[in-house]
Amino acid sequence: MHIIVVGLNHRTAPVEVREQFAFSDQELPLALKQFKQTESIMECVIVATCNRTELYAVVDRHHLCGHHIRSFLEQWFKLPRVEFTNHLYMYEDDRAIEHLMRVASGLDSMVIGETQILGQVRNAFLLAQEQQTTGTLFNMLFKQAVTLAKRAHTETMIGETAVSISYAAVELSKRIFGQFNNKTVMIIGAGKMSELTVKHLYANGASRVIVANRTYDRAAVLASKFNGEPRSMEEAVSLLRDVDIVISSTGSEGYVLTKEQVSQAMKRRASRPLFLIDIAVPRDLDPAIGSVDNTFLYDIDDMEGIVENNLEQRRKEAQKIEAMIESEMSSFKQWYKTLDVIPLIRTLQQKAAFIHDETMESMMNKLPDLDEREQKVIRKLTKSIVNQLLSDPIQRIKEMADDKRSDEAMDLFVKLFALEEPLKQAKLAERLADQEAVASKHGLKSQSTAQGNARPSQSAVNGMAAAVT
Repeated sequence: MHIIVVGLNHRTAPVEVREQFAFSDQELPLALKQFKQTESIMECVIVATCNRTELYAVVDRHHLCGHHIRSFLEQWFKLPRVEFTNHLYMYEDDRAIEHLMRVASGLDSMVIGETQILGQVRNAFLLAQEQQTTGTLFNMLFKQAVTLAKRAHTETMIGETAVSISYAAVELSKRIFGQFNNKTVMIIGAGKMSELTVKHLYANGASRVIVANRTYDRAAVLASKFNGEPRSMEEAVSLLRDVDIVISSTGSEGYVLTKEQVSQAMKRRASRPLFLIDIAVPRDLDPAIGSVDNTFLYDIDDMEGIVENNLEQRRKEAQKIEAMIESEMSSFKQWYKTLDVIPLIRTLQQKAAFIHDETMESMMNKLPDLDEREQKVIRKLTKSIVNQLLSDPIQRIKEMADDKRSDEAMDLFVKLFALEEPLKQAKLAERLADQEAVASKHGLKSQSTAQGNARPSQSAVNGMAAAVT
C-alpha cells in the first residue's frame, strides 16, 4: 500500500482557481464517501480550507492513483481536468507523510506557524473517522501529525508573534490609515476568522466596530465580546456610506457585496475612499468592486508578505519543527514496518493463550480440590510465565522488521514457533472478510455467503492441543 496526497494551495493556484475547489461543510461527508468509492482508494481524508484543498489517500497501487483522484475532482466539481491539472501537486509515501506533518504544524501555511490549520486538519480527520473512510494507516498517521503539531506550538516559540490572515488584514488597513481611532470598521461574518480580526482591531485602537452577519444573533454574540454593534446584512449594505473599512469573511457561496451595491453607496460618500478586504474563499466581494471610483479592494492573495517582519522569528523556530518532523517520520516508518510482523505476533499470542487455557483446564481436572482463590493465583502466575517467555522473541522480531533480511527473519520466526497453519487460517479468514466487505459495498452476496460457507475451520487452532499433551 502507498500513501498519496493530491491537492492545490495558495502557492500553486490563485484564489479564483482555489475557490472553484472549495468543499462546503455540508458537502464533505458525501464527498468523503464518494472519494472512498474511487478505484484503488483504501482510506481517505479531505483537508479543505480557504488556502488549500488536499485529498489524502491510502492506495493499493500508485501508478494509476493520480489519474483516479483527478477523475474524482473532475466529476465532483464538474470541471475539465485540463483547467486545473497544472495547479495540482502530488506527493507519495515519505513526501506525502512529511507534507501532512508540515501542513498540520503550520509550516506550509501562507502565514507560517498559524495555529488554525491544526484544528482544521484534526476536524478533517475526525470527520473521516466518523464517515468510516480511515483505517489502520491514517488512524495512526493523522493522530501522530496532530500530536506533533501540538508539541510544535508548545515546545517552540513559533506562535509568539501575532500573525494570521486576519492579522494581515488589519496590518494592511493600518498601512492605509495609520491608526483606527476615528475610523469605522465593518466586519462581515461572525465566524472564527472574523473574531480574530475584531481582536486585532481592538488591540490596534479601533473605537467603533460593526459586526454584520446573515444570522443576526451570531452577529450579536460576537459584537458583545468587544463592545461592537451587531447588524443584519440588509443594514450592512446601507451602512456602506458611513464606514471606512470593510473586512469580509463568511462561508457564503455567492458574493455578499456586489459592484452595484457599492456603486450606489459611493454616490453618498462625498468622494471619501472605501477600503475593502476580502479574506474569504470563495470570495465574498465581487472583484468588479475594484473598478468603482475611490474603492480599494484587496483579496486574500494580497495578504501574503504583509507580516514579513514578524515571520522572520517564526522561520527560525520552524527549523526546530523541521527536526521534530524528521524524528516523527522515522517513528512512523518504524511503526509501518512492524505492520508485517503484527499478524505473526498476534498468532503466536493466540497460540500461547490457547495452550495456557488448555493446560489450566487439565490442571483443574486433576486438582479438583483447589478453591477459587488458589485457581486465580495459579492462573495469574502461569500466564505471567507465558508472557515473559514471549516477551523477548516478540521484541526481537519487531527489531528485525527494520532489517534488510526481515523476510528471512519472519520466515524463521514462523517455523520456530510452528505458526504456518494458524497463519494460513488467519489469512483465509481475512480474505473472506474482505470479500464480504466488497460484496456488501456493491449490494451483492459474497461467494462464502452465497454458498452458506462458514468461517474458516478451527482445525489449526484445535491442533494446538497436541502441544499440551
